[in-house]
Amino acid sequence: MFNIGDLVIYSNQGICRIDDICEKTYSGITRNYYIMSPIEDSTLTIQNPVDNDRNLMREIIGKSESEEILDSFKLPGIQWIDHASERHKNYSEIVSSGDRKEISSVLNTLMSKKYEFEMIDKKLSEHDRRLLLHIQKILFKELAITLDTTVKAIEKDINRMIAQKMSKTSHHEVANFVN
Repeated sequence: MFNIGDLVIYSNQGICRIDDICEKTYSGITRNYYIMSPIEDSTLTIQNPVDNDRNLMREIIGKSESEEILDSFKLPGIQWIDHASERHKNYSEIVSSGDRKEISSVLNTLMSKKYEFEMIDKKLSEHDRRLLLHIQKILFKELAITLDTTVKAIEKDINRMIAQKMSKTSHHEVANFVN
């Protein structure tokens, strides 16, 4: 159970602050509800039953897990799936799971592929681009909060790690090609 003032990840809304927990009656049924608002849009109010059996709310990760996730961008992400619809289905399922380490692996792969494509004047598909932006928005904000920094600083660090990793890969591929 969450408490008033807690930050949570709520569904696709991203990071929300629980403003209240109160009893509400709808259609003759009285239940306790979390009343929350996204930290990016305090004008929006979301109500979610405390006893909701669908897992729409997740705790914000801790500092050590955030540091592990940040470091994971130095490593390869998950396998790139060439078939677009299969890739979108697979990656979207991972994102829906809520497992930040798996989500960061998807983000790592999408960012690496975007970097690779930009080097040859290509672009990610629209599905990939939207998924990339959605994950970045939520995960970068969560990392910034738990590591007490800014989204811009997280974005800069991760972009630097991706660029370093990709330039090493490119040099390695060239060396293999020459040999």
